[in-house]
Amino acid sequence: MAEEQGEQGEQGERDVRGQQRLAERFEEHRGQLKAVAYRMLGSLTEAEDAVQEAWLRLDRTGADGIDNLGAWLTTVTGRVCLDLLRSRTARREEPMTEGFDTFVPDPVLRALPQGDPEQEALHTDSVGLALLVVLESLEPAERLAFVLHDMFSVPFDDIATIVERSPAATRQLASRARRRAREATPAADPDLGRQRQAVEAFLAASRAGDFEALVAVLHPDVVLRADAGALASGVAASKVARGARTVATGAFHFRHLAGLARLVLVNGAVGTVAVSEGRPRSVTYVTVVDGLITGLYILSDPERLARLDLPDLEA
Repeated sequence: MAEEQGEQGEQGERDVRGQQRLAERFEEHRGQLKAVAYRMLGSLTEAEDAVQEAWLRLDRTGADGIDNLGAWLTTVTGRVCLDLLRSRTARREEPMTEGFDTFVPDPVLRALPQGDPEQEALHTDSVGLALLVVLESLEPAERLAFVLHDMFSVPFDDIATIVERSPAATRQLASRARRRAREATPAADPDLGRQRQAVEAFLAASRAGDFEALVAVLHPDVVLRADAGALASGVAASKVARGARTVATGAFHFRHLAGLARLVLVNGAVGTVAVSEGRPRSVTYVTVVDGLITGLYILSDPERLARLDLPDLEA
């Protein structure tokens, strides 16, 4: 009896060690999986949930027989995200989702780099909000094929099993998505210095209440997308505005927020976060071309802002 209990104890210890090792191996891939899920879903909270679901599935099945754990986890995460996207697409047909065209994905905030700015381009979360907005307009299978293949080099044969299409059809999904992304997101200036100049000029004009200076820093065809949340109402409600003078008029009305704005990196580009009493009031992502602001993506949804991690803004 004692010998049998000893064997059971040793087996239990081996099981615990095996579980710990499995968890450690999973943690090695967590950053990559979160990057996949964030690009797929545009939501930091949902991305965390998708990664957690991938862990639960691994925990249930174990890693025995899995030759490439990273590829397996990426595929599983893709499946989870695809299901979430399909569910989200179905919900958009309900009246409560009117105005979804103003949706701004969750931003990732970081302090402006003090060292080599080029290092920021290497960060896993540095995918522009402008591109994420375009991805929101794609069909779930198109988004999956584009994200997994073009951003994470997953072979079409592997993606095909997730979307239940042939590899050739899957390749077409990615091609359509790639074309739409290219058409809807013209190349913006990647230089952080020039981005900063444009954003600072915009803030200075706003703080001074100089309407013509605001117009001067905006591209004639600038587009503003403001997401104030599902319960927003009144003048601050979610909206899309186009044209330099129209966008400048809106900025002029809310110029008091410019006094609260601090420069940060928003998804790898220079943007702003307006902070009051230690809490974010809005986050603005900016696209710049030839020194002019071509796009403003503003998130002011209180519930989503409350979940953001603020960088150290003292510097």
